[in-house]
Amino acid sequence: MVNKFGTLQFTHKVCIANTGIVVGPVEKDSTFADSFDEVLSLETEKGETNEQANSRMIEKACQWAVKKAHTQIDKVDVLIGGDLINQLSPTNFAARSLAIPFLGVFSACASSMESVILGSLLVDSGNAQTVLAGASSHHQAVERQFRYPLEYGTQKPKTAQWTVTGAGFALLEKDIKNAPVVTHATIGRVVDSCQTNPLHMGAAMASAARDTIERHLTNTNSKMADFDVIMTGDLGNIGISILKEMFEDENTGVVLQDAGAQFYGNDTFFNAGASGAGCSATVFFGQIYEQLKKGFFKRVLLVATGALLSPLTFQQGETIPCIAHAIECRMEKRS
Repeated sequence: MVNKFGTLQFTHKVCIANTGIVVGPVEKDSTFADSFDEVLSLETEKGETNEQANSRMIEKACQWAVKKAHTQIDKVDVLIGGDLINQLSPTNFAARSLAIPFLGVFSACASSMESVILGSLLVDSGNAQTVLAGASSHHQAVERQFRYPLEYGTQKPKTAQWTVTGAGFALLEKDIKNAPVVTHATIGRVVDSCQTNPLHMGAAMASAARDTIERHLTNTNSKMADFDVIMTGDLGNIGISILKEMFEDENTGVVLQDAGAQFYGNDTFFNAGASGAGCSATVFFGQIYEQLKKGFFKRVLLVATGALLSPLTFQQGETIPCIAHAIECRMEKRS
């Protein structure tokens, strides 16, 4: 592994052997629905809390990933994951059930790519053979913690985004044939653009996305046109517009896209689009992974963005620091 100013180049072929994606009932109408493995009929089952439903969703996503890779949970060396709830409770309890050595991570909605970066380091170094890495979010649980319980019926501004109920996990292994390869990763820096509105996350996170993309392009001696897609998540409709303005001197074309902006299509019910740690995880490990595996994409940059606030820091009048972690994936020629 080579480290150049926060950008890692992996020495060995760290491959995404397969993925597992489970989402909630609202997400059945997502633009990306065809790439989901399972759509739950209810947000929660009878007698189940929102956090317990989140845990169950994580377990199912991990089980899908190993099943599709024709292996078993007890063959996995390490589970790496995170969510948006206090102390990572849903992921912690899912890890209890899965009984895999576990590393919990938190970069808010950027947790999926942080998980993959750490998992890739373990596989590349030879300290793990198989790693499950990903993230999740649950709409009802997140709304209650960061905003207001759904029963309040609080009206949201047009800048607000809808937290996705979803879990996405990738199974990382070394030297898998016909599988996308994680070639590079850029670790995000905490960037604060002095935004204070927790219902306008796109504006807060755009600067972090720009910082990570610029550093990745510079450190890999690349330009935007070298990629089939640079997919951020989850800036939403407003955030991706801001990001494109930041790159106004670049020919972004259709290369620069956002998972949150596309997740629910043009349905204005969801205001500025989708958000949540499960948003980018389900899109990156779903449609983007499939497009790589089929050969439609040869080289992609996946940039998950996260707002590192808490209800407490908001109440204390703090600004919203943000981060963006990125991985570069390539589909090598089939052998």
